[in-house]
Amino acid sequence: MNSKAITMIVVSLVLGLAAVLVAARWVSGQASMATVKVVVANKDLPIGSRLSIDQMTVVDWPVAAAVGGSFSDPKALDSRVINGSLQRGVPIVDSKLAPIGAKGGLSAVIAEGKRAMTVKVNEIVGVAGFALPGSLVDVVLSTQDQNSSPISKIVLEKILVLATAQEAGRDETKPKVVSAVTLEVTPAQAEKLDLGRSVGTLSLVLRNHFDHQTVTTPGTRKLDLLGLSADATPPQAAGLGKAGISNGASMRASTGAADALPKMTIEVIRGVSRVNMEMGETE
Repeated sequence: MNSKAITMIVVSLVLGLAAVLVAARWVSGQASMATVKVVVANKDLPIGSRLSIDQMTVVDWPVAAAVGGSFSDPKALDSRVINGSLQRGVPIVDSKLAPIGAKGGLSAVIAEGKRAMTVKVNEIVGVAGFALPGSLVDVVLSTQDQNSSPISKIVLEKILVLATAQEAGRDETKPKVVSAVTLEVTPAQAEKLDLGRSVGTLSLVLRNHFDHQTVTTPGTRKLDLLGLSADATPPQAAGLGKAGISNGASMRASTGAADALPKMTIEVIRGVSRVNMEMGETE
């Protein structure tokens, strides 16, 4: 075989390989550009919103970035309620929807078996406005124990804040001081919360979302706060008791000494009469 034939064979192989690579790249590009129809929100929607046709748009969504549980027909979502906030352009998926037939508003976001209960707060109790919807808090009760001594104790842990005042949106991070906070609790926790606010003062303690550790405390009393034991006698009281005993003994000794002193008699002359009187006597 001459050199010219060999050269032609090599060139043909190189061109064939290049054609295969180009075709593979083209097929890959076509696959990545494949799209499906997906329903997205055409504006920001707060939690508990009831969907309507004018709030949704159908867009072409890349197959490579397909979202599970998405919808292609807006009519299938008409009048459904979302249980979480939605941003514009985000696909509406089944996990973001309340069950069919659910009413709009806060009731749509309450988990099954839970209840929503509102607690009156001020700037301090409400953690200076940082207890926002979606936050987790512990509830501290300040009251009196069976001995009428002041005590503070954590009575509820890892409680979800559903709303502050009338706002249930979870997208804001700026603190907001409100007069009431709505918490998601179990029926048993609701009973504790209701009793707690009637017998003492409730405070909220903000906690980290990733802190799932349960902490059981005996509560803190006034003696614990001052670093004293229950049977401790204040030094001042002990000193006063000794001083009282010493002073009493001194007074009795002084009284006895006074009684032991000789009595003195004086003569009082009034006109033509004379009267003898002992010191300390009165007429």
